[in-house]
Amino acid sequence: MDKVITVSREFGSGGRELGVRLAEHFGIPFYDKELISMAADHADMAETAFQHYDEKLPDMHDPLDRHYYNPFSAVYKVPMSDQIFVAQSSFIRRLAEQGPCVIVGRCADRVLTDSVNLFIYAKMKDRVTRMVSLEPEADPQEMEKRIREVDRKRKDYYQYYTGAQWGRAQNYHLCVESGLVGVDGCLRAALAYLGEN
Repeated sequence: MDKVITVSREFGSGGRELGVRLAEHFGIPFYDKELISMAADHADMAETAFQHYDEKLPDMHDPLDRHYYNPFSAVYKVPMSDQIFVAQSSFIRRLAEQGPCVIVGRCADRVLTDSVNLFIYAKMKDRVTRMVSLEPEADPQEMEKRIREVDRKRKDYYQYYTGAQWGRAQNYHLCVESGLVGVDGCLRAALAYLGEN
C-alpha cells in the first residue's frame, strides 16, 4: 500500500476496528485519537483544547471558543475551534507526506487529496447490538441516543469544515455496510478493493 487510507464511520459500525486491522495488514501506522496529542505537540498548543474540539463545531456560548487569535489585527479574528481544525489538518498532511498510514475520522478524507477513502456504516439495530456487546452495562435505548448524538456531531462537523455531506457515497471510494458482514467482511471488501487477495 503506497497511499494513506482514511476511514470515516458511523458510530458503532466498527470503523475504528477496521482501521486498526487494515494498518496491521499493511504494516503501516494507525492514527485515531492519538492524532490529538500529536497535533497539539506539533502546533505547540494545549492538548486539552484539541480534546475539547475533537470533531465538534464551534460554539460561541463556550468560553473557550470566545478566545480569538489575532495574527495581524483585530480585523482577523479566528475562533479557537477553527485554529485547531487548521492545525490538525496541517498535521494530517504532514503524516501523509511521511508515507502510507491509516487515519480514522477528523475529515482526513477531505484534508488529503490523494488518499483512499472508506466509509463504514450499519443499521441502527446492528450498531446498538455491537456497542452493547462492547459495553454490557449500557442500556440499549440510551446507547441508541448516544449513537444518534455522536453521528449528528460528526455530520455537522464534517459539513461545517468541508462543505461536503458526511456519509454520501460520492465522497468516498468505497462504502461498506458492516451489519451484514461484520468487520471481517468489511476488511475483505476493503482488501479486495485495494487489490489485495
